[in-house]
Amino acid sequence: MAMTLITTNTEPGHAESVFSSGIDSTYKLYIFKLHDVNPATDNSTLKFNFSVDGGSNYLESDSTSGMITTCFATAHEEDDSATTFAYQTSLDLPYAAHGGHKDHDAHFMANLGNGGDESGAGELYLFNPSSTTYVKHFYGTSTYYQNESRTEQLYVGGYANTTSAINAVRFKLYGGGNFDAVIKMYGVS
Repeated sequence: MAMTLITTNTEPGHAESVFSSGIDSTYKLYIFKLHDVNPATDNSTLKFNFSVDGGSNYLESDSTSGMITTCFATAHEEDDSATTFAYQTSLDLPYAAHGGHKDHDAHFMANLGNGGDESGAGELYLFNPSSTTYVKHFYGTSTYYQNESRTEQLYVGGYANTTSAINAVRFKLYGGGNFDAVIKMYGVS
């Protein structure tokens, strides 16, 4: 397995980072590596989404369209008072009356802290995005320091429920403000 660096987005204070070129049939697996994610606003959440039209529009997770995801998380309090391991029903897509999140983007880092010692890192794997026959599977993991004095790891997996080729990926910060980060996109052969 050989990884080829395709592009690097260095984000000095933007609200989103978009990869709209380089995602094609060259590789069956694309990996996005996020380094030093730090929001300007405390308690912000980084999410991701996919596009089939070069980034003009992103998937809308209503009913069974868009993304279908599941999430679980582990956490460890800074003062060592507690650790948790839990399924995160409220972060699932698509939104449903019995649980799930009403937004269209998938969670990647929730409730990020903005202190100098609070940042995040992660990896997102996207499989066979240029297929026009099958849905597109993905999974990711991130580790970050939350605004509530704890470290958390979030695991997300699922699929983009479209048989159209995915040709753009967006990481976007919610909760106000911008973020600093280095995000690299690799193709794997």
